[in-house]
Amino acid sequence: MKRRRFLQIVAGAALIAQGARAETWTGRAFGADLRITAPGALPLAEIHAEIAAIEATFSLYADSELTRLNATGRAPGSERMRSVLAVARRVHDLTRGAFDPTVQPLWLALAEGRDPLLPRAAIGLHRVQIGRDIVLARGQALTLNGIAQGYGADRVAEICARAGLGDCLIDMGEFRALGGPFRLGIADPEAGLVAMRMLTDGAMATSSPAAMAFPGGSHILGPHGQIPRFSTVTVAGASATLCDAASTAFVLMQRDEIIAAAQRLRLRAVTAVDFEGNFETLV
Repeated sequence: MKRRRFLQIVAGAALIAQGARAETWTGRAFGADLRITAPGALPLAEIHAEIAAIEATFSLYADSELTRLNATGRAPGSERMRSVLAVARRVHDLTRGAFDPTVQPLWLALAEGRDPLLPRAAIGLHRVQIGRDIVLARGQALTLNGIAQGYGADRVAEICARAGLGDCLIDMGEFRALGGPFRLGIADPEAGLVAMRMLTDGAMATSSPAAMAFPGGSHILGPHGQIPRFSTVTVAGASATLCDAASTAFVLMQRDEIIAAAQRLRLRAVTAVDFEGNFETLV
């Protein structure tokens, strides 16, 4: 799975409990670097197995559960798939459709220089049936790149918690903290480092339309034709899965819409940088 974007939150000093020695392990996940800072030996075999299972579920670049669902339009749906789709639907509903994984055919059409009219007509997560089977509407396909990295960070955090590791910071494109506090820097592609934040027992995720070159504009596609309104949006909350999806949606939304959605999603904080480099805290 290739990254949909590069993370704009830059890890700073990890403020683990005084006297504890922390080490940082680095590896690969979803085609990019994975970093875990923890005060003890990591259960690496279990972490590697979980990452492999997540990639086998959500990758768009290999034979996976997702590519098979997109090809056939119908599948039973694993527990991982159903869990992520449940969060995706919640964020979709509470952002009035700004987060919509059914933009995948539109993404492909634009990337390949094809007419986007028919792919646009197929967009709508509300048309995906999730019952005994997961059933896509005609012409639909899903991309879960805007949420799967966050899900991966949450799953690795669960493994670390079961291992009793205490204060841990997982950086899998989105940040997930156990304990803390950890100091993180919020950065923008143009403005650079704009603020520092502390993260304790929660998650933080960032989306930026400038993170990937894309024909005709941003790789963050507005399902209803919206264009990005912010250069960078950073979201803090209880889970990386939720924050990943919300930050993607918020790039496309007005300030008052973001504030209302963040309250409904029970997010802890939302900060944004506009295209003039102005930084503001919305929640």
